[in-house]
Amino acid sequence: MSSRIQPTAQVDETATIGDGTTVWDLAQIREDARLGSGCIVGRGAYVGPGVRIGDNVKLQNYALVYEPAVLADGVFVGPAAVFTNDYFPRSVDPEGRLKRGGDWEAVAVVVAEGASIGARSVCVAPVHIGRWALVAAGAVVTRDVPDFALVAGVPARRIGWVGRAGVRLTEQEGELGVWECPETGELYDEKDGELVPRA
Repeated sequence: MSSRIQPTAQVDETATIGDGTTVWDLAQIREDARLGSGCIVGRGAYVGPGVRIGDNVKLQNYALVYEPAVLADGVFVGPAAVFTNDYFPRSVDPEGRLKRGGDWEAVAVVVAEGASIGARSVCVAPVHIGRWALVAAGAVVTRDVPDFALVAGVPARRIGWVGRAGVRLTEQEGELGVWECPETGELYDEKDGELVPRA
């Protein structure tokens, strides 16, 4: 199996593209980026230099993933979502000179396994999105998101929990801190602001 890259996509020769990965029209994958197998990179998406992307990741149209972001296996990034990489963005330094690559320190957005980032959301680095978390469309993430958390708003705040199926969990009647996935029946225990799936 090999990768499929559309003729209008720009993939740097030093980038690594895994088997079965598809790169659609007008996408750009920069130097030393690494994409795993079975990924989909949508039209006009951008993957910065040195970005690390796992297997079976979907970057929807016009998603912008700036270096040094790291996306684990099974991550979904919705259309026009943005991962920033600068604490103090400026075009010029205090003397008015154009800033270059060495004039600032890039910081990462790290997205753990199975997490989903909604359309037009912005993740402001440095930030960590936990396993199987769900960032709602249009949210602005300015702090770390716990595993299985559902966050929404500007700035994003936790408004619930989701399971591996991406469906909002419901709290068990009469069992405080026990949550169930209505789709799979999986149970989760909440303790000290964290959610843990039952073995």
